Amino acid sequence: MSTGDERAPDDSDAGLTQSQKRALAVCTLLAIAFGAYFLRGFFILVVVAAVAAYLFAPLYERLQRRLGTGLSATLTLLAAILTVIIPVSLVVFLAIIEITQMVTTVSQWMETTDVSTLGDRALEMVNNLAAKVPYLDIHVTPDTLRDGVVTVSQRVGEWLLAVLQGALGGVIGAVAASIIFLYVFLSLLTKRERVRTLIRQLNPLGEEITDIYLSKTGAMVRGTVMGQFVIAMVQGVAGAISIYVAGFHEGVFFFAVILSALSVIPLGSGVVTIPFGVGMAVFGNVVGGVFVVLFHLIVVTNIDNFLRPILVPKAARLDPALMLLAVFSGIAMFGFWGIVLGPVLMIIIVTTIGVYLAVYKGVPLDPPEDDEPRRPAKPRWWRWLRARLGRGGATPRSAAR
Repeated sequence: MSTGDERAPDDSDAGLTQSQKRALAVCTLLAIAFGAYFLRGFFILVVVAAVAAYLFAPLYERLQRRLGTGLSATLTLLAAILTVIIPVSLVVFLAIIEITQMVTTVSQWMETTDVSTLGDRALEMVNNLAAKVPYLDIHVTPDTLRDGVVTVSQRVGEWLLAVLQGALGGVIGAVAASIIFLYVFLSLLTKRERVRTLIRQLNPLGEEITDIYLSKTGAMVRGTVMGQFVIAMVQGVAGAISIYVAGFHEGVFFFAVILSALSVIPLGSGVVTIPFGVGMAVFGNVVGGVFVVLFHLIVVTNIDNFLRPILVPKAARLDPALMLLAVFSGIAMFGFWGIVLGPVLMIIIVTTIGVYLAVYKGVPLDPPEDDEPRRPAKPRWWRWLRARLGRGGATPRSAAR
């Protein structure tokens, strides 16, 4: 007969022996591993939705204070579409229009130019350059050039045929992926605290260590998106403007898209702008070509140095060598989204090493000597200009006194 003092066995571990607890832990790990394997085809999609939900969570929280959950989530989704999808689609559309105009311009140039004479000069120049290279015995003739063009055309035709064959399946897959993305994005946005609590409870290292991992990962995601993509967009637009100012007025949006995409990876847009500037100088526009090269070396490269300390949190900063390795390794493993996933995985590795050193060696996680100001130190010319302007602005006030 039970008494009123007896407590019902409502604890999760009530009645379980140690061996049963270990078996339950193993089953849980197997279930998580199987779930990850089962959903592996949508891994990138889930990660992108999680990144988007994390970045737009502050807006959702601000709206939720005044509106309901459903309306706040809908407005946040619309804001994400207006902020990302529509501008990118518009820029790509304008770039396609400019590519069409460039093709038309090239066609008109081909009609008014003696292509045979130009081809003879080009072959002569190539053969002269090849003759100056030691241990290189190459002589380009019209026949070899024609065979090469035919081979390349066949390869391009086969590739285009394969693309067209998979276009229908690609459209259907894109529609399905968009629907899945919307559901995952809204679910993670509205239930982010549950997900955060679940991760903290599942991590065997404890909730405090989990908070460190989550804060570092969040800072790296925010820093990568802001630091990589925003800075890359600014650098790409600046490079395209420099090409336009230098005298090449065709394809501004095209160059902006290409240079922005190249600026995302550590190599930067210089792999296009510097050879392009050299080509402009070789073909007669010396001033414009020199301007493009100098503008890239002086202005575009320093955009990163100026904006990164402002946009990237200190917790998300990695050594440049580690960042370079993380980005290229991420691209090799995950494709385009490896630009974000690579640095995130690297910051997790670095954080794990830091936690180990803090627990076993007593090394602090955030050394005081790494504390640096949020904004970069102003250069000497800027301080001199501020002092001159301040001195000039103080003259009327002193005169009024």
